[in-house]
Amino acid sequence: MNSVFEVFQATTARRPDAPFLCVPARAQRDYCPEGAEFSYQWMLDQALAAAHAYTEAGYGHGHRIALLLENRPEFFVQYLALNSLGVAIVPVNPDYRHDEIVYQLDHADVVLAVGISNRVTDLERASEHCPLRPPAIDVTRLGDEVLPRADQPPPRATAAIGRETECAMLYTSGTTGRPKGCLLTNDYFITAGEWYLALGGEAALVGDTDRVLNPLPLYHMNSLAVTATGLMCGGGCLISPDRFHPKSWWEDVITTQATVIHYLGVVPPLLMNLPASEAESNHSVRFGIGAGIDPDHHTASETRFGFPMVEVWGMTETGRIFADNHPPRQVGARAFGKPMAGLEARVVDDKDQDVAPGTPGELLVRHSADDPRRGFFLAYHKNEQATAEAWRGDWFHTGDTVRQDEDGMLYFIDRNKNIIRRSGENIAAGEIEAALQAHSAVAQAAVIGVPDDLREEEVFACIVVMPDTNPNEATARALFDWCMARLAYYKAPGYVLFRESLPTTGTQKVQKTLIFPPETDPRAEPGCIDLRRAKRRGG
Repeated sequence: MNSVFEVFQATTARRPDAPFLCVPARAQRDYCPEGAEFSYQWMLDQALAAAHAYTEAGYGHGHRIALLLENRPEFFVQYLALNSLGVAIVPVNPDYRHDEIVYQLDHADVVLAVGISNRVTDLERASEHCPLRPPAIDVTRLGDEVLPRADQPPPRATAAIGRETECAMLYTSGTTGRPKGCLLTNDYFITAGEWYLALGGEAALVGDTDRVLNPLPLYHMNSLAVTATGLMCGGGCLISPDRFHPKSWWEDVITTQATVIHYLGVVPPLLMNLPASEAESNHSVRFGIGAGIDPDHHTASETRFGFPMVEVWGMTETGRIFADNHPPRQVGARAFGKPMAGLEARVVDDKDQDVAPGTPGELLVRHSADDPRRGFFLAYHKNEQATAEAWRGDWFHTGDTVRQDEDGMLYFIDRNKNIIRRSGENIAAGEIEAALQAHSAVAQAAVIGVPDDLREEEVFACIVVMPDTNPNEATARALFDWCMARLAYYKAPGYVLFRESLPTTGTQKVQKTLIFPPETDPRAEPGCIDLRRAKRRGG
C-alpha cells in the first residue's frame, strides 16, 4: 500500500459494512448527541465525494490544508479525501488562540483552512496575518459548490503519490520557542499503524473485532497515526469521544462495547477517585495502553478495573512505540519495554557515550544501522538545524532521561527540563517565557514544571517585574490573563512567584537549576500565587 487512503480502501473492500468510527453519546454536544457509528463504506463514499470537490477546485499533490475539526467524523472524511490526492493535512489544536493559529497556518504554508462552523471566523482572522492569505471554509458547506479555487497549482502534480508523499504535519513542542512542525509521510503512518497492530503480548489486537476507545485528540500522533491507522490496517473500530469525560467513562466503555482503551497518566487517578460501581468491572476491556501512569496507581488500577494497563513510550518524531507488553511486566516501575527489531535503543551520557546498565542517560533511538530514519518523521519544517541536531550520529536524540537494566528493559525517569508534561500535553517552557516577556510589566521570566497530583505537572512561572510594577496578586492575574489570551489554556501559569532577581550566566541566560535550592518545593515558597482554578478550557 502506498498511502493511508489505499490502506483504508483495501480494508473497506474486505469489510464494507463493518464500523470504522463510533462516536459515544453526549447529550450536550452539538454533533451526534445520541451517538453514532459510521461504516468503512460510508466513510469511503464521503471521502471520495470530498476528493472530487477538491480536485475540481484545483487542490492536489503537494498542497497542505489545515483542519480545525476537533474529533468529529468530518475529520476523517477530509483526511482520507485529501490523502487520496497527495494533500497533507495540518490538524489545528481547537484550544489554540489567535496568535497560535496564525503561527501554524503561516509556518505550514497552508493553502486552505477547513473548520467547523463556529471556528471559521477564527481561521479567517488568522489568515489575514499570513502572507499566503489562505481562505477559510465551513466544512458543512463543502458540498455547496463554495470551495474556493486554489491560488497555486499542486507543487507535485506530475509526481506519483507514494509512501514518501507527505501525509500530515503535526506540531510538537520543542525545548524552546514555537512548536516545531514534524513532516510525516504515508510511510510513517502506515509503519506506525502496522507496528501497533503487531505489538502482541498483553497488548495484542485481534483485528476485525476490536473496538478501541481513544479519548486523545486527533492532532496527536497517538490517536491519528498509531491508533487510527492501526485500526484501518486491521479492520477494527475507533471509538472517538470529543474528549475524556471521567464521570461517564465507564458508561461510554460499556455502551460502545470497547475492547481496548487508551489512557494518559491523568486518567487512572481520576477514575480511582470515583465511587466504585458495577460498570467498572462489567465491561469487555482486555487491556489499556498508555503512558505516564503514577507507579502508586498502577497495580491498584489494574486490580480494581480488571485488566492490564500497558505502559508505552513514543514521540511524534518516532511514530512507533515501545511497550512493556510481555510477561512478566514491570508494573509500577515506569518500565516501557525493550529494544526490538525495527526500533533500536541506546542510553548515553552528555557526550553520546553508552552508560552502564542502571545508569540514567538520554534515550537514543533508530530503525537500524543500515536505514536509521526509516519510519521516523521526515524533518522539522523550515528547521534544518534542529533536524540535524536531533539526528546526531544517525541516532535520534529524544531528550528523555531513562535507565536500562541488564536484561534490556527501559525505565522512564524524566524528560527534557524545558518541556512540561501536563495532562498529556507537552508544553515548551520557552513558549510561555516568550509570551510573558512580551508583557510590559515583565523584566525577566523563567518557567518550570512542578509536580501535580492529578495532571502530572503544572506550569510554574518565576517572574521579575519592572520597577514601576507592584508584584501582587492583581499583577499575577493580569499576566495569567495575558497568557490565556495568547496561548492554549493549558499553557497558562498555574502558579506565579515574584522574585527580586533570577540567577543568570555571564550572557544573561537564566539558570533555572539555581532558582531554588535542591529538594525545594516551589509551590511551598512564600508568596506563591495559585491560579490553577482559573485554568479552564474556553476561559
